[in-house]
Amino acid sequence: MPPKKTATKKRTMSDEHKAAIAEGRAQAKAVSDYLEALAATKPKRGRQRTPASIEKRIAAIDTELADADALSALNLRQERKDLEEELAAKRNVVDVSAHEDEFVAQAAAYGSRKGISYKVWRDAGVPAAVLKRAGISRGA
Repeated sequence: MPPKKTATKKRTMSDEHKAAIAEGRAQAKAVSDYLEALAATKPKRGRQRTPASIEKRIAAIDTELADADALSALNLRQERKDLEEELAAKRNVVDVSAHEDEFVAQAAAYGSRKGISYKVWRDAGVPAAVLKRAGISRGA
């Protein structure tokens, strides 16, 4: 007969542990939001299309669809979908400054907890002035 299983002791987290977890999540969210905003506003290489030129190409695709064979029509529909997404992204401008203040408040604590150096912050695209405001120095 197998031995009787004993009930495991119920584990509970202390209030301090819960607060530390919540603080870590807040820090991670502030850093993540700011880095994502930086990435969204980073200029792309090459010649940039304007919203007007994108709309012009979408209109041209719509006229080309009338005379296109099945395979060409498929490719034109995909191009139109891609252009519509690009146009929506251009109209949805991300405001980096909205996330910057929260990043400045949380970045130093997050960076020291995770061991992130000044150079890594800079490599991620964070401007030196923002790191200075956050209290992250080159020696960090």
